[in-house]
Amino acid sequence: MRILIIGGNGTIGKKLTERFSEKHDVIVAGRSSGDVTVDIASSESIQAMFHKIGKIDAIVNVAGDAKWDKFDNLSEEDFYIGIKSKMMGQVNLVRLGRKFLNPNGSITLTTGILADEPVDMTTSAAMVNGAIQSFTKAVALELQNGIRVNVVSADLVEDAYEKYKDYFPGNTPVPMRKITDGYVKCVEGKINGEIIRIRA
Repeated sequence: MRILIIGGNGTIGKKLTERFSEKHDVIVAGRSSGDVTVDIASSESIQAMFHKIGKIDAIVNVAGDAKWDKFDNLSEEDFYIGIKSKMMGQVNLVRLGRKFLNPNGSITLTTGILADEPVDMTTSAAMVNGAIQSFTKAVALELQNGIRVNVVSADLVEDAYEKYKDYFPGNTPVPMRKITDGYVKCVEGKINGEIIRIRA
């Protein structure tokens, strides 16, 4: 398969690139590095990326930003960071990317535990994660040509534990192999419209 991994140089993306490269032809996309660059907050950038790489069999997204801060500190513009990037960025990857997928292709999006178990300072991030999970279940009912869409929602990831542990007191970090297994299930399996919740 020819697989596009957006955010392929990030914490999870690096492991996914390694894993999928064992069996597949992987194209890495990133904001500033990779085989092709893309800003998922821009539909024009997304469209340009797909035109550059052409037909593919799978899209995997592990990119997307959202503002983390106390609710009292969040402005309307702060909320739009997550809405434009983590939410509409992923919606647009499905909306535009499906046209570049071969029949029976797949799209795998990424949310996280915040959709189900938000913690302090994550109002914006939890909101857009929940939106993407609802979007995935709904859009799976309408995609054609055998195209599937799923979302991976992991708890605190092992490789980012030191960076985020203070935000998630008591959360047991999830091994990276278990997380990459979730993406493999979405890409190489037959599931559709599913939220793959990965917990320790």
